[in-house]
Amino acid sequence: MEYRKKPVVINAVRWTGDNIDEVRALVGDNVVIENLDGSLTIPTLEGDMLARIGDWVIRGVQGEVYPCKHDIFVETYEAV
Repeated sequence: MEYRKKPVVINAVRWTGDNIDEVRALVGDNVVIENLDGSLTIPTLEGDMLARIGDWVIRGVQGEVYPCKHDIFVETYEAV
């Protein structure tokens, strides 16, 4: 039997290296740490993950936050 994933609307911000306020506004109470190499440390349900410049920071439907590489993001999501 085949199944298709239900459409899901998420909120996301692309990390540019100089938009930390925009990222923090997206993630809310989650603590995001800006690292010396320009990456962000983001606490996720699976543990801390890195978002590098050009990656997307996503807030899912249940408020979960996680980074996503740009190429995966453009294959998976489209603007609504």
